[in-house]
Amino acid sequence: MLRKIPVILILCFCLSCLISIPAWALNLEKAKAYFLNGDYAACINEGEKIIAGSSHTKGADELYYLLGLSYLKEGNYLRASDIFEIILKEFKNSRFTQESKLGLGDTYFLRADFEQAKVYYKALLSDNPHTKLEPIVYYRLSQCALKRGDSAQAQEYLCKIKDVYSLSLEMRLNQDLSCALISYSVQVGSFANQQNAKNMTEKLIQKGYSAYIEESNLQDKITYRVRVGKFKSRQETTSLSEKLSQDGFPTKIYP
Repeated sequence: MLRKIPVILILCFCLSCLISIPAWALNLEKAKAYFLNGDYAACINEGEKIIAGSSHTKGADELYYLLGLSYLKEGNYLRASDIFEIILKEFKNSRFTQESKLGLGDTYFLRADFEQAKVYYKALLSDNPHTKLEPIVYYRLSQCALKRGDSAQAQEYLCKIKDVYSLSLEMRLNQDLSCALISYSVQVGSFANQQNAKNMTEKLIQKGYSAYIEESNLQDKITYRVRVGKFKSRQETTSLSEKLSQDGFPTKIYP
C-alpha cells in the first residue's frame, strides 16, 4: 500500500527557488527569512506590508509567490488560490508561472475538490510538455485518482514516476513506490502499545472481520495500525467502513 507523504511536496522544490533567486527591486529578505524558518504568519504579515507600501512591480511576482505558499501552509486555501491567480493573470512572463499553476491545483486538492485539482494539474502538463515539475504533477494526479477511488489510474501515474523519473524527489522520498495493485482498507485504530493493537484485532476478528496489524516506523516511533480488509475499489471499502461504524468502531479509509 502506498505510504503517504507530507501533504505539500511543492515546498521542497520551492525552497530552492527562493534561495537561488537574486534580490530584485523589492527587498524581500526579511519575508524570505520568515518563510525559511517556518514562520508563515510572519511572512504573510511582512509580505502584505511590502505590497501595501510599495509601488514597485519589478519582482512583485516573487513576493506574491512567497505569499501564496505561505497562505497555503497556513491553511488559507482561498487566499492562496487568489494569490496564484494574480501571478498567472498579471505576470505573464513570470519565472513562477508553472509553480503557481501547481500551487493553484494544490489549493483545490487540499479543499478536497479533486476533480478541479486534476484539471489544473493536467493543464500544467499540457501547457508545459517538458516541465521539470512533471514528476510532482504525476504524483499529485495519482493522489487525486486515489481520492476518487480510481486505483487503476493511480497505479498508472505511479508506474510512470517509477519508470521514467527514477531519480526524482518523489522516488527519493518514497522508495517503496510500487506499481503493484493499490488496495484500500479501513483503519479502526493506531496504537503505540502493541498489546492494545492485538486486543483490538482480536475483538474485530471475533465479530467476523478480517482484521490485521500493520507496523509503521516513522522517525523512530513505532505505531501499530489495526486495519480491516484489502479491496480494489473505494466503493467496497466505503461499505465496510459504514458497517464498522454501525458496530461502534471509529473508521478511516486508506489510502
